Amino acid sequence: MSSDGPRWFEKVEGSKRFGAVVKPMESQGPDLWTRCPGCHEMIFNETLESNKNVCPMCTHHFRLGAFERLEFLCDEGSLDYHDEHLSPTDRLEFVDSKSYSDRIKASGKKTGRNDAFIAASATIFGLPIEIGSFDFRYMGGSMGSVVGEMITRMVERATERKRPCIIISASGGARMQEGVLSLMQMAKTSAALTRLKDEAGMPYISLLTHPTTGGVAASFAMLGDLILAEPKALIGFAGPRVIKETIGQDLPPGFQTSEYLLDNGMVDAIVNRGDLRKTLSTLLRQFLNLPSLVQEDESVNTSNRAVAAGGPVLVKPARGGGN
Repeated sequence: MSSDGPRWFEKVEGSKRFGAVVKPMESQGPDLWTRCPGCHEMIFNETLESNKNVCPMCTHHFRLGAFERLEFLCDEGSLDYHDEHLSPTDRLEFVDSKSYSDRIKASGKKTGRNDAFIAASATIFGLPIEIGSFDFRYMGGSMGSVVGEMITRMVERATERKRPCIIISASGGARMQEGVLSLMQMAKTSAALTRLKDEAGMPYISLLTHPTTGGVAASFAMLGDLILAEPKALIGFAGPRVIKETIGQDLPPGFQTSEYLLDNGMVDAIVNRGDLRKTLSTLLRQFLNLPSLVQEDESVNTSNRAVAAGGPVLVKPARGGGN
């Protein structure tokens, strides 16, 4: 073999002929594969994306972006976004490892959004709804004054237009950088949901995804007429470590997962992502006393329906009466 010219690994950008740490080859191109934390299999990213970030082998649910989730659930071309001009301000001049103002700028640059919530009017199988979703990429989906205002406005639109409301939660809770201003949003959003029921008589469905914690879990996320969850989502107020240290006891297996909350009556059903769109349509039509639609949802493109759905919808059985 000829020794003339540089060898292949010396052509890697940034390498030297002697003593260099050569960059790994995967850094030279796009990531093509993802290892599933559920079954540890390698999944081709195009396959994962086409299945709405659900593992085709074990049905582990990866996170799904807020826009992708809304586009997946709602009818094509029906989404009309609201209040995107609202943005947070650093009223308390809060500083931890860096200032809140710098965090706002960094999160806006990272996500291209003004805050952690997206609100829209849309339709699901032709049924008009008001729907919103948290963007976890923006400061962990935390709820500050702007997020609370956007949720409140969305619920008020549902009340005015007499439409059902759906909120998809993925949040670390109230935003500490806004102090009591963020905590006030818990009462503000809850009051708006009360008016939706009392004044408009419209249903509110809460969908809990991984993770739903803190002040979000302690307010509107757990106030749904129906509370749905994705499989194995972390749902709770304080984290398991904090609770364990507070009570000085080991926690039950699966504590604060969707499955644990279903078994203990805090969640009405666990719905796999491939079935969400059709399930939401069916439930809303039952609430509104409308005829159901017998229609197959083709938004998850796979030949294996069981894989696309991730299995059956899990519903806690009703307690039997009598003896």
